[in-house]
Amino acid sequence: MLDASGMLTNCQPMAARRKKVSGVKLKRLEAQTRVISAANRIIFAVMGLILGLAVVATALPQQRRLKDLEFKLAQVLEAEKRVLAEKDYRETEYLALKEDPAFLELKATDRLNLHRAGGKVYRFKRAED
Repeated sequence: MLDASGMLTNCQPMAARRKKVSGVKLKRLEAQTRVISAANRIIFAVMGLILGLAVVATALPQQRRLKDLEFKLAQVLEAEKRVLAEKDYRETEYLALKEDPAFLELKATDRLNLHRAGGKVYRFKRAED
């Protein structure tokens, strides 16, 4: 404060007031910083959650397609097993027809509906598949 002569006297109260004002401002700034920091954490967590959901949402159609393709692959592999089994059977039958005269005679009599004189033929009807 200034006295009548224009000199500063007793500056203590003004300095104390400044400290008090600056202390209040500092506390307010610290509080604002804490609020902003908390808001940033919440926003970061929400953004992470959204990103995670986006990744999962884009992976679901691919997962469905993968299951469909695996199912089709299983069907194709099963069909391949059946074809290979049929091929093995046909090759075995072909070799037997080519090399075994008794088997050839048996197949021929069955297909042509023939039988030897004095022989009996028994036929069984198969149930329709």
